[in-house]
Amino acid sequence: MKSRSKKATVLIYVVLCLGAAMMILPFLWMLLTSFKTVAESTQINPFVIFPKQWQYQNYQEVIGENNFIQLYFNTFMMMALRVLCAVLFSAMAAYAFARLHFPGRDAMFGLVLFQMMIPTQIFIIPQYLMIDKLGARNTIFALVFPGLVSAFGTFLLRQFFLGLPKDLEEAARLDGCNIGQTFLFIMLPLTRSGLVSLGIFTALFAFKDMMWPMIVNSDINAATLASALAKIQSAYTVNYPQLMAAAVLAIWPMLLIYIIFQKQFIQGIATSGGKL
Repeated sequence: MKSRSKKATVLIYVVLCLGAAMMILPFLWMLLTSFKTVAESTQINPFVIFPKQWQYQNYQEVIGENNFIQLYFNTFMMMALRVLCAVLFSAMAAYAFARLHFPGRDAMFGLVLFQMMIPTQIFIIPQYLMIDKLGARNTIFALVFPGLVSAFGTFLLRQFFLGLPKDLEEAARLDGCNIGQTFLFIMLPLTRSGLVSLGIFTALFAFKDMMWPMIVNSDINAATLASALAKIQSAYTVNYPQLMAAAVLAIWPMLLIYIIFQKQFIQGIATSGGKL
């Protein structure tokens, strides 16, 4: 029995190592390609993995042509403000839908669910017209605008509020708390894992968002990392080493954030049951 359990353990570790290698290989290929020449990056030879001569000028040229400090600032401001707005407004809306009784509650929540079923691309034209009327193009507010309200966050946090016992609200009411105090001091702290989950999803979706920043912010100084990477590619040719160098410079902050907050990432994904 012990030998069987050891063999099963070894097999599990082998499978996990193979899965980890499959996840790491694309990042390793990206890193190595960023130091190659254009000819090396496009040749069809599976045995040429490392560059013959390490081309560090790919990074120099990419940094010289793009203001990465401004791109980092725009991206992280968009992520931080979207997370703040999504967590704040979604928590208030979710508490109202889950714990309060008012006319039309179920119909309004149905509209929230209906919004989740519609592709986000449908909202791009109305949102763009609203931003244009406000004169807010090429601003941080334009990047944050689609994330002011999150239908997914409202649905997610509503499930957490529904799972809390009613005795807590009754005890808070007996102690003299109004609805706002009950929400802020009693119920909201108990949904901490849900708030972390929503913050993780919102930050990841904001970091990967490319279409909206490209449409609303045409100025390169108001662009994000994702939209700037898309603009590096020309219409007819692609300099893959420079593109991979820019991708390495763009992705390392998110990797650093994950390494620092990996415990919260895992807990948030496990709690919500969602996929990245």
